[in-house]
Amino acid sequence: MPHLNLHKDVQLALDNNQPLVALESTLITHGLPYPDNVETALMMENAVRESGAVPATIAILNGHIHVGLSQSEIEQLATLTNVRKCSRRDFAIALALGESAATTVAGTMIVANLAGIRVFATGGIGGVHRGHPFDISADLIELGRTPVAVVCSGAKSILDLPLTLEVLETQGVPVIGYQTETLPAFYARSSGLSVDATITTPQQAAGIIAAAGRLGMTHGLLITVPVPEADELSAEIAENAIEQATQEAEAAQITGKAVTPFILARVAELTGGLSRRANISLLKNNAHVAGEIATALHRDENDVEDIDEVA
Repeated sequence: MPHLNLHKDVQLALDNNQPLVALESTLITHGLPYPDNVETALMMENAVRESGAVPATIAILNGHIHVGLSQSEIEQLATLTNVRKCSRRDFAIALALGESAATTVAGTMIVANLAGIRVFATGGIGGVHRGHPFDISADLIELGRTPVAVVCSGAKSILDLPLTLEVLETQGVPVIGYQTETLPAFYARSSGLSVDATITTPQQAAGIIAAAGRLGMTHGLLITVPVPEADELSAEIAENAIEQATQEAEAAQITGKAVTPFILARVAELTGGLSRRANISLLKNNAHVAGEIATALHRDENDVEDIDEVA
């Protein structure tokens, strides 16, 4: 098992059996421009704290895995250039070469699981790219083999959402709607695609996570939360911008892991910043919901332990 550098707050939470929520760092290096990236990362951490849990932003700094970052470390990461996006395939490279890297959804899930953190909040997961059905994000495969609950606003709407759901089904990953009967479409509250189950409370989400644990399931859970209604970007505006940005990416022969950052940045330009406002809003909201779920899971499992001890 690799050595994990635990922030003092994370170590204290583990020592005192407090609820924790993992947060990814790719949004800091690739998702948002400076200083929005720093402000949003700190806003997400505060949202987790306000809901009763302890945040653990995950990244690699100078070849060392960090679980929990200080504000100065977040600032440092936010201003680096040419930072590696660290998924499963990248860890050995980044550690051996002493690199600093930002963890993707898949990368964050791996570290969260190693650290014993069962709930993780992000914006949107990767998926199947439009027009390229064999370009499948490692996030989907990781969800099929790492038992972490991922709270998000669905897959990024720049992707092929129906095919993304098909891959998740193949991987055995349940897609759960939090106060919604349809899969959120990142910027928009609904894609029109059905989820596997709808829940309305953090306690129900915690119950599903606990049940999966008791069954010894080794896959993740996807808990999808719509963007707050006040900051939703209409599906029509979002789709028009995404189509144009996707066409521009193909015309410029942008491929691989450079596609998503390009399209997200271009969609923000085409929508006059409205997509970025929706993105920041859903990130904060997802962090808050994840904190509530982690707190409910912690409370429920401690109650069960207390009853067992009495018995």
